[in-house]
Amino acid sequence: MAVSLKSSGSFCSTPPQWLHSTRDRILYGYSHSNAKECTCKKTKRPAPLCVKATSTKVELDFNDPSWKQKFQEDWDKRFNLPRITDIYDLKPRPTTFSLKKNRSPAGDENGTPMDKWNGYVNSDDRALLKVIKYSSPNSAGAECIDPDCSWVEQWVHRAGPRKEIYYEPEEVKAAIVTCGGLCPGLNDVIRQIVFTLETYGVKNIVGIPFGYRGFFEKGLKEMPLSRHLVENINLAGGSFLGVSRGGAKTSEIVDSIQARRIDMLFVLGGNGTHAGANAIHEECQKRKLKVSVVAVPKTIDNDILLMDKTFGFDTAVEEAQRAINSAYIEARSAYHGIGLVKLMGRSSGFIAMHASLSSGQVDVCLIPEVPFTLDGEYGVLRHLEHLLKTKGFCVVCVAEAAGQELLQKSGATDASGNVILSDIGVHMQQKIKMHFKDIGVPADVKYIDPTYMVRACRANASDAILCTVLGQNAVHGAFAGFSGITSCICNTHYVYLPITEVITVPKRVNPNSRMWHRCLTSTGQPDFH
Repeated sequence: MAVSLKSSGSFCSTPPQWLHSTRDRILYGYSHSNAKECTCKKTKRPAPLCVKATSTKVELDFNDPSWKQKFQEDWDKRFNLPRITDIYDLKPRPTTFSLKKNRSPAGDENGTPMDKWNGYVNSDDRALLKVIKYSSPNSAGAECIDPDCSWVEQWVHRAGPRKEIYYEPEEVKAAIVTCGGLCPGLNDVIRQIVFTLETYGVKNIVGIPFGYRGFFEKGLKEMPLSRHLVENINLAGGSFLGVSRGGAKTSEIVDSIQARRIDMLFVLGGNGTHAGANAIHEECQKRKLKVSVVAVPKTIDNDILLMDKTFGFDTAVEEAQRAINSAYIEARSAYHGIGLVKLMGRSSGFIAMHASLSSGQVDVCLIPEVPFTLDGEYGVLRHLEHLLKTKGFCVVCVAEAAGQELLQKSGATDASGNVILSDIGVHMQQKIKMHFKDIGVPADVKYIDPTYMVRACRANASDAILCTVLGQNAVHGAFAGFSGITSCICNTHYVYLPITEVITVPKRVNPNSRMWHRCLTSTGQPDFH
């Protein structure tokens, strides 16, 4: 939902949470909103402020006493979960999922245990997306809907098993596909999806090899999956099913889904894969197919909107620390040593920020959300001079998307349509060497790029637990009749979100957030501009 501010008075002192620090854009609640530019004109006398938020569905006037109600009604519409019952007139049946069953379950004719078990989620259960009530727009990291930072409840659907389901498990054919690049935890999610499907009673479970390509590439056959087959796949990194970028047209994929008689499709991937999953969901609804498409967010970059984190992120940060520690040891052991580490982060600097913060060994952290200059009095290179003079060595951590405005753009894209980034790590390595050579100061630069080491490893304990819950909840969501949703964690609670709400733009680090401020406190770096 976009926001436009109108005022006949001066509004050039707009608080920082309304303005993106690098783009001067007005935000509406979340940083993924489609914001309009703020144009400011000074007048001699301030006039009453008229603030309006507009979207294709609703227009809000914050001077209207009922604007909160209108906002919540629009919010509920946007976050209402798509269902297969939107196109099919289906009656639910009692669930076959219960952990109270014995080897020979004693239940009624529908397979539901006779004893009472309070392990189900009510369809009206909701989780609160935001829990901090900011008293002022000037509060650090404040995300305000209106200029007064009014509190408005924003609820999303709680994830988990329901008492009633919309599929006959013995008739279901479920498919799992992993897309994009590798990520720690892929095998953990595959494993839990299979386990949970079998708990419901599903016998026909298949894996689609090598991403969306497996739907149409000749010679790639679907792989039958079972608990016995996937039981130990979580002990290794990578993807048991294989991954690939790009794929066929949506219509061709849905043709394949229809021909294979797939009832449930579980898609593991990042922003691009989620967009593809949503397109598949919409095409299935257009054709009136009874297919539930459920996504599980996978990206070490942690750049999917609204979520606390995506699986693989914690492991990536942990592995990135090893690279930073190696750079630290190399730098400290050398005369005027400079350790330079480039970490992944195509659109955001979450890995670089968290790895820098957790390691405690980084002197300079550079992320794409915060512009910087290398040269000049306030540039990075001048600060490195200071560090070598005062402590004798330093460590620099840079996200792969940082400083792209300093490099020549190729304009090329990969198979997924992502812009191929210029190599900021190599560029900085060369600039640092050249700078210190020019000023006659010896500097020993050690450059480390752990990209594939970070993403190809096995999930750590934290990610393994997250993968377990997300995988199980994906199956619960499909049996509950949802489609076009993603299984995720928000505000520490496990929830379902419509895919449409998380794919507008990548999530990015807020330079006004407390976490970035903590990182700056840890590194002690100044502003580089």
